Amino acid sequence: MLAAPAAQEQTGSAERASAPAARADAAPSADKPNIPEIIRRFAEKEKEFRTARANYSYRQVVKVQTLSPEGQVTGTHQLESDIIFTPSGDRVERVTFAPLSTLRGISLSPEDERDLKSIQPFVLTSDEMHKYNIEYMGRQKVDELDTYVFMVGPKRLEKGERYFQGQIWVDDHDFQIVKTYGKAVPDIRQKGQENLFPRFETYREQIDGKYWFPTWTGADYTLYFSAGSQRIRMLVRYENYKRFGSEVKVTFGDEVPPPTPQPQP
Repeated sequence: MLAAPAAQEQTGSAERASAPAARADAAPSADKPNIPEIIRRFAEKEKEFRTARANYSYRQVVKVQTLSPEGQVTGTHQLESDIIFTPSGDRVERVTFAPLSTLRGISLSPEDERDLKSIQPFVLTSDEMHKYNIEYMGRQKVDELDTYVFMVGPKRLEKGERYFQGQIWVDDHDFQIVKTYGKAVPDIRQKGQENLFPRFETYREQIDGKYWFPTWTGADYTLYFSAGSQRIRMLVRYENYKRFGSEVKVTFGDEVPPPTPQPQP
């Protein structure tokens, strides 16, 4: 989030995002399975999931609020949109509700918009593994799910790129991410400008019995700007997933015609 004040680096503690009810994690167990194989399998599954999600329409509801030190809401940014397919099969975002923002002291930046699309619903595929350090932390229960827990962070920060840094929980049966907790990095501090980002928590649910789709992201976090702190609350809901009738096909260059059938003797 962009701050109205000028920039100067400061650090501070954060409040963990509030999770939905009935989510209790157990302590990690001591066993250590074949970690490289698990990472390979969930990265491949995540790649499948990303392709599958591109064939679904859904509704996204975003609400960001600023809060006073006493916890009273002082401003709200809300955006509701439908990710849909046109009759020709193009996937587009149609805004359905966007009242005037009343946020105090901060505003959403282009980086916030990018994070809402790619970091909050974080996907770690085999194509992107080379960008991240991945460390196995143990096993935990997430609801009734047995999961592997990994610490994830970028190996290096490339200019203009956005990354996830935090923890992921991978289901030990479907080998897909079912929960993430962390933040988008890097924070941006430039002369005359501060752009800081909250820690968040995202949960997925199984859709159509095969893939785990993000359905809820929450954050309750204090951003520490040079001119003072600002507590924010964020809630993102992903609803009404519906599979499009045909697979999305992406082609590059001219389409190659099918071979001419050869006559049978």
